[in-house]
Amino acid sequence: MSSQPRLHPLFARQEIEAAVNRLAAEVRQDYHDKCPLLIGVLKGAFIFMSDLVRRLDFPLEVDFVRLSSYGRGRQSSGRIKLVGALTSEVKGRDVLVIEDIVDTGLTIAFLLDYLKKKKPNSLKLCTLTDKPSRRQVAVTIDYLGLTVPDKFVVGYGLDWDEKFRNLPEIYYLEGELGR
Repeated sequence: MSSQPRLHPLFARQEIEAAVNRLAAEVRQDYHDKCPLLIGVLKGAFIFMSDLVRRLDFPLEVDFVRLSSYGRGRQSSGRIKLVGALTSEVKGRDVLVIEDIVDTGLTIAFLLDYLKKKKPNSLKLCTLTDKPSRRQVAVTIDYLGLTVPDKFVVGYGLDWDEKFRNLPEIYYLEGELGR
């Protein structure tokens, strides 16, 4: 018999909002005159990206890509799949990838390599959260919101098996995750 996971607060709404405001100011400074292409990594980045984009006051375009590496578990499978491709032209564009979390680095390294082959003018990464303790592949994060401990985090777009994305704060899970 499995127990329900317990949620423990990690970042409150105010901390998340402060991080998003800081990131938006950094992005505005670097892209205000470039009309960048912002690429959100679905599904996790949609809430963060929505809040970030509303704080940007310059021309930009938005697109999304969907990758998969987790399945139903709490560990990355290490096998990355592109399950939803871009519709925008990347060549010659200033591209900013928007991610919810950089964990092992495998997924985002896969995406950045994929995008580099499309010859953008510039390519940078903005992530709300980073879990450096789990890094397996070196990844340069150009805009970083919050650093998280080596715990499974949910909320504000982050999920476990499609659950908990809608929580307005970020929590870490403890306990068995029953099916």
